[in-house]
Amino acid sequence: MGILKFREADIKKYMEKYSFRIGYKSIYEKTVQEIIDKVLREGDKAIAFYSKKFDGINLKPKEFKLTDEDWEKGIELLEPKMKEVIDITAERLENYYRKTVYNSWFSYDEFGNLLGVKISPLKRVLVYAPGGKAVYPSSVLMGAIPAKIAGVREILLTSPSKDGNVSPAVLYAAKRAGVNSIYRIGGAQAIAGFAFGTKHIPNVDKIVGPGNIYVATAKKILFGKVDIDMIAGPSEVFIIFDETADLSNVALDMLSQLEHDEQAIAIAVTYSELLGKELEKKLFEEAKKSERRNIIEKSLKNSAIIIVENIMDAVSIANQIAPEHLEICTKHPFSLLPFIQNAGAVFLGNNTPEAVGDYMAGPNHILPTGGTARFFSPLGVEDFIKRTSVIAFTKEGLKSLGDKISYFARYEGLFAHAKSVETRLMKVEDED
Repeated sequence: MGILKFREADIKKYMEKYSFRIGYKSIYEKTVQEIIDKVLREGDKAIAFYSKKFDGINLKPKEFKLTDEDWEKGIELLEPKMKEVIDITAERLENYYRKTVYNSWFSYDEFGNLLGVKISPLKRVLVYAPGGKAVYPSSVLMGAIPAKIAGVREILLTSPSKDGNVSPAVLYAAKRAGVNSIYRIGGAQAIAGFAFGTKHIPNVDKIVGPGNIYVATAKKILFGKVDIDMIAGPSEVFIIFDETADLSNVALDMLSQLEHDEQAIAIAVTYSELLGKELEKKLFEEAKKSERRNIIEKSLKNSAIIIVENIMDAVSIANQIAPEHLEICTKHPFSLLPFIQNAGAVFLGNNTPEAVGDYMAGPNHILPTGGTARFFSPLGVEDFIKRTSVIAFTKEGLKSLGDKISYFARYEGLFAHAKSVETRLMKVEDED
């Protein structure tokens, strides 16, 4: 943790450190590949082996899937207040995502040809819910509800278990979000199992949701065999602030990301060195009081407070870094929004901490990390649908465009393509 002046050399050096977080998975890839290969060879036996090795749980393959009876019994243990919170959150997510539903469309061009797109939901998807350092029923809602709104026919959930039991909050969130089945396995072995399919685990079309480094690496390796939401890394926040911001709030917003894990990162940027030093003091004061200070002490080493000459320099750095969460805590936050090009989610104003997006705002908290907001988007309904092009040419359409299509094909050296059009043109002309 330190204060950096806006000098190109310093920022470049820091960004090189920051950008390692996509490439760093390579050091885990050999181990994860071995797990994947074993699951491919041995199926359920390998998954049971790794569940015992990594999670300390003895599960027979027929016990991977939670019974409906255990599901309901688990829900009974959840306190009423948490049920209410989950219900409100789910309703807000549903209302948000109903506004983003995609529909098939068809139209006719000037030749009477029918052109369009058929929208179809994926058949079966898996939502992965972490169960290691913390329990995330919120991630269950974020992963499953857009899938449900998209019309996915079968939504599965898997969550690692240390004692054979899944958190009651996760169980209730799954029920409220429309999950069809729950499995109590995790890690790279679970990702491989659902990618390939085994005797007791169905293969899925897509896997979404956050996980540890082994889960993220398994998703990266298996992309292509199964679709994934994104290549995710540790959590991160980037905060642009000025003298109107409450520095205690800025410090807590940084810590809200740093408490996730030791690899998390928080960056705050301002144009006042005095403000930067005051924030640094507040940050360490709040860190000492944190219940998760053991994690924060390590993740603070990844973080920085950057001093720039003006607020647009801060925007420039944000666009280069493309952070997962971008907070703008300035006097006129909306004035900067048009200049933001790369961010997973933008939080505008001093009343909008990143935590509202993690839980009840409505948009998804499964966001691109590690600079991938340059080309990835938040998880949404569009991630659970397929687009199929629909084309139906008329005789007039073929006559009008056929010669040009044939010429194009021959230009590219694809003669069968050309002939497939030319033979039809001759028949159409004979009929006329």
